[in-house]
Amino acid sequence: MRLLSALLVLHLATALPDPRVLPGLDMVALALLLVLCGRRAAGRLLQGLATLALMLIVVLRLADLTMAESLGRQFNPVADLPLIDALVRLLAGTVGVLAAVGACIGALLVGGLLAWAIWWSLGTIRRAGGRAVLPVLVLAGLAMITPAMPGLRFAQDRIQLAARTVTQLADFRRQSENDPMRQLSAPLSLIDRDVLVVFLESYGRTSFDTPFYGDLHLTTLREAQSRLSKAGLAMRSGFLTSPTHGGQSWLAHATFMNGMWIGDQTRYQASVASDRWTLFDHARHAGFRTAAIMPAITRPWPEGTRMGFDTVFAAGDLGYRGQPFNWVTMPDQFTLFATDRIRTRDHDPRPLFAQVALISSHAPWTPVARMIPWQDVEDGAVFDDMATTGPTPRQVWRDREIVRQHYRDAIDYTLQAVTEYAERQAGDPPLMVLLGDHQAASSIGLDQRRQVPIHVIGPAPLVARTAGWGLTPGLIPPADAPAIPMEAMRDNLLRSFSPPADVPPA
Repeated sequence: MRLLSALLVLHLATALPDPRVLPGLDMVALALLLVLCGRRAAGRLLQGLATLALMLIVVLRLADLTMAESLGRQFNPVADLPLIDALVRLLAGTVGVLAAVGACIGALLVGGLLAWAIWWSLGTIRRAGGRAVLPVLVLAGLAMITPAMPGLRFAQDRIQLAARTVTQLADFRRQSENDPMRQLSAPLSLIDRDVLVVFLESYGRTSFDTPFYGDLHLTTLREAQSRLSKAGLAMRSGFLTSPTHGGQSWLAHATFMNGMWIGDQTRYQASVASDRWTLFDHARHAGFRTAAIMPAITRPWPEGTRMGFDTVFAAGDLGYRGQPFNWVTMPDQFTLFATDRIRTRDHDPRPLFAQVALISSHAPWTPVARMIPWQDVEDGAVFDDMATTGPTPRQVWRDREIVRQHYRDAIDYTLQAVTEYAERQAGDPPLMVLLGDHQAASSIGLDQRRQVPIHVIGPAPLVARTAGWGLTPGLIPPADAPAIPMEAMRDNLLRSFSPPADVPPA
C-alpha cells in the first residue's frame, strides 16, 4: 500500500496539470533508476536531486495554471518573478493584510508538505528495491501506450523560454538605440494645449462585442457622444491590440509610451533601463510639463522618473481623504477632479502632458462607485458611504455571474466619469486620448482577444489629425474595425502632431 501511494504521488507530480493522463516515460525512468540504485549512497543523492527537480516542475506548472487563468499566458521564469510581490499586495488589498499573510503562510506550508510527500515517495520506491519492480513494469506498459515525457518536455520548454527572454532583452536594447524619432526638432509642436493620456482599467473590446456588456456600455457611450457633440467637441475612436490580457496594466502603459511591444516583465525592465525616449520624454523636450497621475501607486516608484515624467502623483499626493474601495484607493471621479487641480497648480504657463490611470474598474469590482455632483467631490470624504457598503470581495467572487455584473457596472461608472469630465472641459478642452489597458480575464470578460478601445476627444482640428490612424468619427467604431498595434501609438502621435517637414520617413 505504501508503495502504491508513493507511485501515485510521483504520478501526480509529473502529470500536472491533468492527473488523469497515463504515466509518462519520465516517471517510469525515474522510478526504475531509484529501484536500481537501492540503498546505496547514489540512491540517496538521486532521491534528493529528484525531489528538487520535481518540486521545481510542480511550482512552475502551478504558476502556469495561475497565469493562464489570470493573465491569459504562460509563466516566464525569468520575466515574471517580480510579479510575486505585486500579487501579494493585490491579495492584501482584496481580502485584507491578515488574510494575505495567512495565504502566504498557507502556501509555504503546502509547498513544504508537497516537498516532504515527494521526498517520502521517492524514498519509499528506492527502499522497496526488488518489490517495486513489478509495479514499475506495469507503469512502463501503460506508458508505452502513449509514450510521452511531459515533465522532461516541460523543463526543456522552460529552459528555452528563459534563453529566449535573455536574447529578447538584448534585442530590445539594440532596437532602442536606433530610434528615428530622436531626430525630431519640434515634436508635438502642433498641440497648443494640455494633453491627457487616460488609461481605463480593464476596458476591452468586449464592451462593444459581447451583448451582456455592450447593451449597457454602448448606451452610455451613445449618450456621451450626443452630449460631447452638443458641447462642441470632436471625437474619433477605434481599437488597439494590447500586449497583455487580464492584468499587468504597466505593460500596456510602457508599450504605448515607448512605441515598442512590451509583453513581459523583462522587456518592461529593459524599457526602464534603456535610454529610449518615451512619448513623455518627447513632450518634455517640446516644452510641456509632464506628469503621471497614478492613484494605484502606494509605494515608491523610482521608475517613473526614467519614463519622462517631471512629477509622479501617487495615491498619497492626490489629496484623497475618503475611504478606499478595497484595492481601489479612490474612485475615478476623484482622480479626475484631482487632475483638474494639477492642471492649474503653480500657475505654470507650460501646458501639461500627463498620463492618468483610472482604476475603479480594477478587480475586485466591489463596491462599485456612483457619480455625484462634481461640486460635492471636495476631499473625497463624501465617498465614504459608497466605499464601506455593499458586498465584500469574498461574497462577490463566490458567483461568477455576480462578478461579471460588478465588472460591467464598474466599467460603466468609469465611462460615465471620464466622459462627464471631458464635457466639463468643453470651454477650453484638452486633447484627451482615452484607451483601455487590457481586457479582463477571459472568464470574466468573455473575450479572449487582446483588443481594447481608443477614443480621442478634443477640438476638431486636432482630433481630425488622428483620422490617418484608422480612427472613425464618434465614440463607437464600426464592428469590423481592425485593431491598431498599441506600439504604433507613440509614433502616430509624434507624426500627427509634429511639423510634416520635421518627421522622418516611416
